[in-house]
Amino acid sequence: MKTATLRAERLRSHRLSAPTRTVTDAAAHMLAVQSQDFTAGRWALAVRTRGDVRLRDVDRAFDRGRLVRAWTMRGTLHTVPSRDLGWVLQVTADRQRQQAASRQRDLGIDEAMITAVVAALTPRLRDGGLTRGEVFEVLQGIGIDPTGQRGIHLLFRLTIDGLLCQGPVVPREGITREQRFVLVEEHIREHAAPDDPLGELFVRYIDGHGPASVADFAWWSGLTLGQAREAADRASGRVEQVGEGLFSAAARPRRTAAATAVHALGAFDEYYISYADRTAVCAPEHLAAVGPGKNGMVRATLVEDGRVIGCWTHAVALRDTPPELFEGPRDPAAVDAALARFASFAGD
Repeated sequence: MKTATLRAERLRSHRLSAPTRTVTDAAAHMLAVQSQDFTAGRWALAVRTRGDVRLRDVDRAFDRGRLVRAWTMRGTLHTVPSRDLGWVLQVTADRQRQQAASRQRDLGIDEAMITAVVAALTPRLRDGGLTRGEVFEVLQGIGIDPTGQRGIHLLFRLTIDGLLCQGPVVPREGITREQRFVLVEEHIREHAAPDDPLGELFVRYIDGHGPASVADFAWWSGLTLGQAREAADRASGRVEQVGEGLFSAAARPRRTAAATAVHALGAFDEYYISYADRTAVCAPEHLAAVGPGKNGMVRATLVEDGRVIGCWTHAVALRDTPPELFEGPRDPAAVDAALARFASFAGD
């Protein structure tokens, strides 16, 4: 497949050239968007949705229980439709436990500690949930020090065990970056149950990210290459092979005629991060500038015709200052419009 064709097809799969009607439609199509940067994760849904989407529109979906945030794969926070959380963790939780086991032993986290934390937290999480700070106060109250990542690893463990997730957004002036931890059994009212969760995960990845390879899926899901191959085998007939080792969705969304050529994508955006090989969308000489760097960060990118042409920050968009460009854009006005769209999203 020619690189230009690959980019065009990925823009369509990512709903960047074929935006959805609502942010919950975007979330359902993508299945999981990386969201350890909560603002960037919410923008990832807004930029894939038609019209003038505001931050409060995405937050409303969290508050109403349509979306949640959880450690769904690779030990990384993702935003997912609440109805899909259970079956996704059914596929990915064991692998995440294995990958976190050594660090949790170093932190003294064992089954006795987990049992004590569940007993202390469960009654406190009812009727609205707790902020992370409030959770840590409960831990301190039973003699568990949450510092040194112990508290975060305990929250991670209770999430992949299916007990809790992050739901309603904590209100504050400006851009809020905090959610309340809530009990899954209370907060999530509907649970999808695909017949073959492993095969379903591959299909949903390809729907939202294709054309992509089995190696790309293995990287994104955090599963072993053997598990990824099995997932692709199980998905046979539900996806199309479109090139050497590449799969695409059986039914692809229709491009929007008015779709812009330039997109301001947030930090850790799926269009860049969710592949084993990112050189199709970013020139090799620019990969180090985008990331992941030594600190694990992946910067927000400007994408023109599917290629990364620069980086930007929230401050750049909100203060109307020039972004960092790797090469001159074909349409400078479209760059300005893409940044202005984020400013509108983040504004009142």
